[in-house]
Amino acid sequence: MEITTAAVAELVKKIVAEMQDAPAKNANEIPVGISNRHIHLSREDLETLFGKGYELTPLKDLSQPGQYACKETLTLIGPSMRAIEGVRVLGPLRKNSQVEISATDSFQLKVKPPVRESGKIEGSAPVTIVGPKGTVSLKEGCIIANRHVHMSPDDAVAFGVQDGDYIDVDVLSGTRKSRWFDVQIRVHKDFRLEMHVDTDDANSAGLKNGSIVTVVK
Repeated sequence: MEITTAAVAELVKKIVAEMQDAPAKNANEIPVGISNRHIHLSREDLETLFGKGYELTPLKDLSQPGQYACKETLTLIGPSMRAIEGVRVLGPLRKNSQVEISATDSFQLKVKPPVRESGKIEGSAPVTIVGPKGTVSLKEGCIIANRHVHMSPDDAVAFGVQDGDYIDVDVLSGTRKSRWFDVQIRVHKDFRLEMHVDTDDANSAGLKNGSIVTVVK
């Protein structure tokens, strides 16, 4: 049967109309990225741990543009004197060094890190970092990162939120359904849409990288 140009045009018009009338698919869904324990270093602390003039060696890019895992790993020691070895360094360098661990890690180290937004280290827990060339004893800088969502300004408009807002999310894609409250929104032009949780949260809900959470409206 011959299909006329007019018939094709009418079909396209119908499909477009149906797409416009249909609700946006997955409009409230956010992929999950699981963050294992890691270390951010300042230039000064990098050179204390690895030697003068040392530069980090990128290993692989992370999901957020400009962020990368490094080949370098270090050892953490707390008051328990039980070390956690092989803790990955993340780049690029920062103004201040910061150690992000899970609550489970804190029990092993015997430190009491607060749950904080990354970068908010004032008054946080002390910890010692051991490298191949030296040791750094941070008076503050050890935290448990809060649950947060990275998103671009366009994503923020789509979700109807602003930088610093808090949302609740349903965790339905893992083996243990949950609802997480007070998830912080972080907006930047370079961010890619992703919710970050630590290994404790991921394990408690049976999540893996790429699992989906849904914003509670």
